Amino acid sequence: MIHSCHASARVGLALAGGGPAGSIYEIGAVRALDEALDGLDFNNLPIYVGVSAGAFITSTLANGLTTAQLCRAIVKPEPGEHPFVPENFLSPALGHYARSGARLPRLLIEMMQEAIRHPTDLSLIESLTRLSRALPVGLFDNKPIRSYLHTIFSRPGRSDDFRKLRQKLILVATDLDSGRAVRFGDPPFDHVPISTAVQASTALPGLYPPVEIDGRHYVDGVLLKTMHASVALDEGADLVLCVNPIVPVDTIRSVELGVMKRGRLADRGLPAVLSQTFRTIIHSRIGIGLAAYERKYADRDVLVFEPGRDDYKMFFSNIFSFARRKAVVEHAYRSTRLKLWRNRHRLGPLLDRHGIGLRTDVLEDPDADLWVSVGLDQKRRRSRLPVTERLDETLRQIEVLLGQNTKGAQGMGPL
Repeated sequence: MIHSCHASARVGLALAGGGPAGSIYEIGAVRALDEALDGLDFNNLPIYVGVSAGAFITSTLANGLTTAQLCRAIVKPEPGEHPFVPENFLSPALGHYARSGARLPRLLIEMMQEAIRHPTDLSLIESLTRLSRALPVGLFDNKPIRSYLHTIFSRPGRSDDFRKLRQKLILVATDLDSGRAVRFGDPPFDHVPISTAVQASTALPGLYPPVEIDGRHYVDGVLLKTMHASVALDEGADLVLCVNPIVPVDTIRSVELGVMKRGRLADRGLPAVLSQTFRTIIHSRIGIGLAAYERKYADRDVLVFEPGRDDYKMFFSNIFSFARRKAVVEHAYRSTRLKLWRNRHRLGPLLDRHGIGLRTDVLEDPDADLWVSVGLDQKRRRSRLPVTERLDETLRQIEVLLGQNTKGAQGMGPL
């Protein structure tokens, strides 16, 4: 790859999907980047691109909520702010169930009328197919997501209007009836409230009902691409920082570490199988996309931060438990710092080309505590850390002492 020196580099942030757990992972990862990258203000980047869970996080950053505020919102409410409650993402769509159920009598009548007219043509499968129209198209209500963000964006100094933001914010969704990507924040879709655009971008089919906007129905933007980093590149970004929480798990070490008994996801039932399938499909597209960026944007850089395939803490965490939610954001923070440190010798010159410094003095501190960094006095004794986390910290100290140069990042690719 040919790199050029940019006197006034434009840096973009692109965040992928991943549901409530993905949102929390992204908060921890972005907090680590915020601390380690000198010369970047994560509330004042030229371009933000978000899809699904990433739409949720980028919309708050573009509205001036700091990475520290986002971290604090996970564990406690701040005066004048609303805590980040993942339960807002999973409110049963009771009204939608009722409307869908109300269609059942009419469909039964239509089925019986069809059977009378064509008694030999109507099979059981055809009958069930007709009745399936009464099934709700989403299990959970996504209106609380919109309401939550609208409340936050209505405070002084913030806006629920794309056109009133200082920075460029683009949230990607999919037009259900055309299968095309829609970029909320760009004309002619910039009149749509930001909170409504986030609701549309996070509307994963099956989980949430489509969101109707101006007579069209929209669903999750991850159906087309995972991160939509190309949107930031098309907007002129020289460097795009990406966070992708959606990575398939490899259970090869799970038995050894005591996470699973046999290392078989099928033992955990349908949810685990569907999650792995979804993650595999989504993640495979990242490699394809990065290869395309390498050819099309040969003078740009894209850095992707994501969990490892053996990151069992991320894959198996129940973030609806307060303790696990806190653990996930801490884990994302520490693992992102570790990746930056291990790749420092390659990342340093790359970032320097864009006028960004890598703060190795910050990264080499093995005792760094997320909650202390965001102003909460919750520092724990290192002796109480789980064994695997203490091992990570020990390895980091060894690297600091030896000044070891480990295998690092390329211009485009996951870290």
